[in-house]
Amino acid sequence: MLVEAVQLQETALGQLLVSSRAIAQVAERSLDECYGVVGLGRGARIRRAFALRRRHGVEVKPSERGGVELALSIVIAYGLNLAEVAATVRSRVSYEVERVTGLEVAQVEVRIDDVRRKD
Repeated sequence: MLVEAVQLQETALGQLLVSSRAIAQVAERSLDECYGVVGLGRGARIRRAFALRRRHGVEVKPSERGGVELALSIVIAYGLNLAEVAATVRSRVSYEVERVTGLEVAQVEVRIDDVRRKD
């Protein structure tokens, strides 16, 4: 079975790879810390030719400029400013993925799938 991964580092001793699943998990966990996000959406388009991994509302793919691009489908709490929540999500997820993996995040696309009252 082929493990989909992004190369982090290559030395004379070998390669250091980060799986796309690990990157998606870091993004998911950082969404838990974002104010106004009440869940993950399902409406993300899957670009099978280029996508490394899509995991419950998080899509990870390599960037042409190096690093990774993320596409997030989220559900936001009703009554909040959608643009502000999306900007916070973009900033927080980008920071956490870069901090934990060491990979450059070239782009974070945030898609708001739904707005719900927080139960």
